Order: sequence, then structure tokens, then C-alpha cells
Amino acid sequence: MARVVVGGTFECLHDGHRELLRKAFELADGGEVDIGLTSNEMAKKRPRPVPEYSVRKERLLNYINSIVTNRNYTVIELKDPYGNTLTEDYDYIVVSPETHPVALKINNLRRERNIEEIEIVRIEYVLADDEEPISSTRIVRGEIDIHGHLRHTQGHDL
Repeated sequence: MARVVVGGTFECLHDGHRELLRKAFELADGGEVDIGLTSNEMAKKRPRPVPEYSVRKERLLNYINSIVTNRNYTVIELKDPYGNTLTEDYDYIVVSPETHPVALKINNLRRERNIEEIEIVRIEYVLADDEEPISSTRIVRGEIDIHGHLRHTQGHDL
């Protein structure tokens, strides 16, 4: 059993997010999973409005409870990019290509503090039907749905 950490804004909770979460619980193998969820303050730095923390947390909890029987997890409000990773011991950190640089920075800071590094598990982007990555930005723009299916927008024949 391992201790795993994963984090994000989880704005639209799309299939890419779902893959990150599935991998975190798989690696934990009955152990502990800490899920960092971006605070409202951090989410406001995004270029568009993001649902409130409470809404994103409720969606996250509903999804997790639908996929796992292991209830050994904690949702932690992230007030900075690092959360508990600079003070707690973890076996794995699960990241996307987008958040991989943050994991590298975390291990850099841990090394500087003489704390054992966390093994980074990078999940590749989940691709939409058009072979481009699924992202919250694309979903909010109306290009795709949360599963990466192309949306037929007005005035365009896809």
C-alpha cells in the first residue's frame, strides 16, 4: 500500500482528470490518496471564471465515490502549487504533462530540504476524437465535451 498525491483545479472533471484519479488510486492499492483541489484564490488566476471550490469538490467527491471502494482519501484545499508535498511523505505524485514541471519543482525543493523525493508518475494527455488533448479550455469553448467528443457548433460542419 502506497501514499499517493495528485492535484488540480478539476474545473470540468473531464476524462483526462479521471485518468489521473484512476491512476492515483491504482498506485495507492488500498493505501492513502491525497487530492489537492485548487482554492478559489488560485483558480481566479485562470484566464476565465472557474466554478466555486465547493462545486468542484462536490463533483470530485461524487466521481471518486463512483469509481473506488477504497475510501482512504482526503481532499486538501490547495492555496499554493505545492500543498502538503513539501512537508508530507508520499510514494508517488501523479501528474499530467501540464503539471509535470510542478512535480519537478517539488522534488527540487524536497532535495534542497533533504527530504526524500517523490516518484513522479506522468500520465499522458487523453486525446479527444480529433487527436488533440482533452482540456477544460476546449470544453469551456464548446469544442468538445468532457469525453473528448467533438461538438457540432453553429455554422460549422464537422
